[in-house]
Formats: sequence, structure tokens, C-alpha cells
Amino acid sequence: MQDDEIMIGDRHFITIALEEAEMAYERGEVPVGAVITLGGDILAKAHNSSILMEDPTAHAEIMAIRRAGARVGNYRLLGTTLYVTIEPCIMCAGAIIQARISRVVFGAPDPKNGAVTSLYNVFDDKRLNHSVEVTGGVLKKKCGEIISRFFQEKRVMSTS
Repeated sequence: MQDDEIMIGDRHFITIALEEAEMAYERGEVPVGAVITLGGDILAKAHNSSILMEDPTAHAEIMAIRRAGARVGNYRLLGTTLYVTIEPCIMCAGAIIQARISRVVFGAPDPKNGAVTSLYNVFDDKRLNHSVEVTGGVLKKKCGEIISRFFQEKRVMSTS
């Protein structure tokens, strides 16, 4: 597959992840969405559900990993790509490594919690037994806007 085709596919699946983020937004959850694919087919989609589930681990990435694992009948998701609207946190980066996901594509960086390129570079640690290919900045503006809007509204509501 050529770079142009990969980029078109990346934008397509990040757009689907953004639809998941919108669902989280509508439910009052931090608007992050994730999609896991294998060979261009969607295995799982999810969005943040920590408030609804009363579970701090119910991040979009974790929920998608759980669903994809159940679908394929294995916790190892070899050859898969995880698309997520915001750079994964350290918890999610650890889960990505444990699941043996091959590639992560994210939209906007997360300067406060990002564990892939911002605060930490977890996937670059050669001591780990799995390496992950990373592409960042896909639909960066759209992915950043939904999360900025969410927190801006939260700040306005807390001052009212």
C-alpha cells in the first residue's frame, strides 16, 4: 500500500473514531473515540465510558481493546491498528503493548497526559518486548477541537 492510500485510510478511521468521541461528548464523558482494525476491517469501536461505568480504566482505547479481543477470541491483537482521537495516556500505552497492537494512529497530541510523543515516549523504549509504529496528527485540528470545546464548556459551567 502506498503512503497516499495509508493516509486516506487513516483519515477514514479517525473520522469514525471522532463519531465515537461525539457519542462520549453527548454523554458528558471526556470525548475520546477509538477504532481497532485488522486488514482494513473494523474489529471494534469505543468511546470513553469512565463516568458511566464508574471505572477509571474505561478509556476508549481500553474499551476497544477489550471488544476486539473478545471478537477475535484472543487478548493478542497482532497485526491490528488502533485509531484514537487523542494521544494515548500511559495506562492505554501499556495496554496497547500488552495487546501487541502493531500500529497506533492518533489525532491530537495530549500535552498533559500523552505517553506516546508528548510527556513520554513509551513505545520508543527498546527494553520492551513489543514495538509499536506510531502516526500522529491525523485530523489533528478536528480531534483537538472536540476536546477543547468539552473542557471549555466544563470551565464555563463550573464558574456559573
